[in-house]
Amino acid sequence: MNLPLTPLRFLERARTLFGKKEGVICGSERFTYAAFFERCCRLASALRGLGLQPGERVAFLSYNCHRLLEAYYGVLQAHGVLLPLNIRLSPPEIAFIVRNAGARLLFLDRDFLPLVEAIQKQLPETIRLFLLEHAEGAPSWLEPRSYDRLLAESSPAPIDFMGLKDDSLAELFYTSGTSGDPKGVMLSHRTVYLHALNVLATQHLTDSTVHLHTIPLFHANGWGAAHTVMAVGGTHVLLKKFDPERICQLIERERITYFCMVPTMATALVHFPGLARYNLRSLEWVMVGGAASSPELIRQIEEKLGCRAYAGYGLTETSPVLTIAYLADSLQNIPAEEKWRRQAMTGRPVVGVEVRVVDERGADVPRDGQTIGEIIARSDGVMEGYWLQAEEARAPLRDGWLSTGDMAVWDEEGYVLIVDRKKEIIISGGENISSLEIERALCAHPSVYECAVIAVPNDTWGEVPKALVVLKENAQTTEEELLAFLKERIAKFKVPKSVEFLPSLPKGGTGKILKKELREKYWAGLTKRVH
Repeated sequence: MNLPLTPLRFLERARTLFGKKEGVICGSERFTYAAFFERCCRLASALRGLGLQPGERVAFLSYNCHRLLEAYYGVLQAHGVLLPLNIRLSPPEIAFIVRNAGARLLFLDRDFLPLVEAIQKQLPETIRLFLLEHAEGAPSWLEPRSYDRLLAESSPAPIDFMGLKDDSLAELFYTSGTSGDPKGVMLSHRTVYLHALNVLATQHLTDSTVHLHTIPLFHANGWGAAHTVMAVGGTHVLLKKFDPERICQLIERERITYFCMVPTMATALVHFPGLARYNLRSLEWVMVGGAASSPELIRQIEEKLGCRAYAGYGLTETSPVLTIAYLADSLQNIPAEEKWRRQAMTGRPVVGVEVRVVDERGADVPRDGQTIGEIIARSDGVMEGYWLQAEEARAPLRDGWLSTGDMAVWDEEGYVLIVDRKKEIIISGGENISSLEIERALCAHPSVYECAVIAVPNDTWGEVPKALVVLKENAQTTEEELLAFLKERIAKFKVPKSVEFLPSLPKGGTGKILKKELREKYWAGLTKRVH
C-alpha cells in the first residue's frame, strides 16, 4: 500500500487518537485536538471559498499563535502552499518576497498594519489582505472579513490527503542570505513528512511531550516542531515573543518538557535574575541551534535549568534538522567537562540523514578532529530547490549532495564540529582562523555575556580577527585581560588583535548575530573581503 506522504496525516492522527486532549495552548485560548482539527478544516473550506487554486501561495505575517499553527495544516488541506513571512525583515524585503512568490492571499497580525500599508503599492494587484483578528476602524484596503470571521462562516471541509501528490509543494520559506535578494526554499509534502519522522526517531517525543514554541514558526516550522509534536499528539504551547520571565512562567504553569533556543536566547535566559523563583523541574531537555553554541553555555543551561542540553544543526534547505549533539551510549561515562564539550558540538546525523566533511576535491577529510572541510549532506528533508531560480537551485546540489557552506571537522565517533561559515573563515597571513573557536573561548570568561569575532583589514596580514564583546550586567574587564585569557586557551596566532566593547550586538529574525552588519563598518570602501 502506498499512501501519500503528507503532514496532514499527523493532524488526522492527533484528532483520531487524542481528540479529547488539550493539544494547543495560545495565551488564554486552549483547544482540544478535536477543536483544533475542526478549525484547520474550516480554514481549508474558507480558502477554497476564496477561490484558492491548488499550488497557490498563502502568506502569513504573524507572531507565533494558534492561527499560524492552523495554517500549517489548513492551507495544505486546501491544496495551497504556506508562505510564513519573517516579521523582522525590512518592508522592502517583505514586499519582494510576497511579489516574488506571487502570493494570492495575505493574513496579517494587526501589529503589522503600518508595515503592510507602507508597501501596499508594491504588492501584487491581485492579492487579498485579511486581518487575523477583527479590529475596529481597520483600513479600507483590507478585506472586510477577518480570519476568525472566515472560519466562523465556513463549514469544516473533510480532510482528504489521498488526493494529494506527496511531491507537490507544501511550504515556501525565504532565506535572508548574506547577499542579494531572499531565496524561496521549496519543501514538498514528502519532504516535511519524512523530516518529521527522521527527527522523531532521534528525539523520542511522546503524547506526554509539552513543547514551548520559542522559535518563530516562520523559521522552517520552528525547527520542525509544528509537525513532530503533532505527529505524537504532544501539547503545543505558543509563545508570541521571546521573554525570559514569560518562558519561566509557562514552564511552571504548563509543565513544559522541552523547547529550542538560539544561543542569544539561551544566554538571556540563564542570566535572567528571577530564574530561581520558578519551578522548572518539568523540563527534560533543551536544544540550542541556529548558531554555534559553546560548552560553557551548555553547562550553564544544565546547571541553571536542571535539564539536559544539546546543540542542534540544520538549514532552511534541509527542513531544517540535520544533526543533534546527543551523547552516544559509549560516551555516557566521560567526565562532565567532556560531556559539555560534546553536547556543544554540531553533533551526529539524525536518522535518515547522511553527513560528510569533504575537501575541495569532494574527498572525505580524516576523522581526526583537526582537518577542516565543508559539510555536505543528503536526506529526505533536503529541499526541492529555490523558487523560480532553476540555476541557483542546482548550485548547492552536487552529485546528489547538498553543499552547506559550513566548514567543519569530524572525529572517530562521527561527531561534527563547525568551525566557521566558508565565507567567514579568517585568513590571516595565510593561516585559516576559526571565528567560532575564538568565540567559544571568549564565552568561558566570567564577564562575557555574548561576543562576535570578525575579520578586519590589516596592512601586514591582510586581515586579522577582532573581538566585539558585550559584558554581563555590572561586570568589568579590560581588553588586556581578555586577550591574556585567550592566550591561555588558543594558539597565539588566533588571538584577536583587538577587542571592542559594545552595549549590544545586532541580531536577525531568529536571534542570530548579524556578523555581516558588524563587518561593514571596517570594510567600507574596500573590495578585498566581500561577504
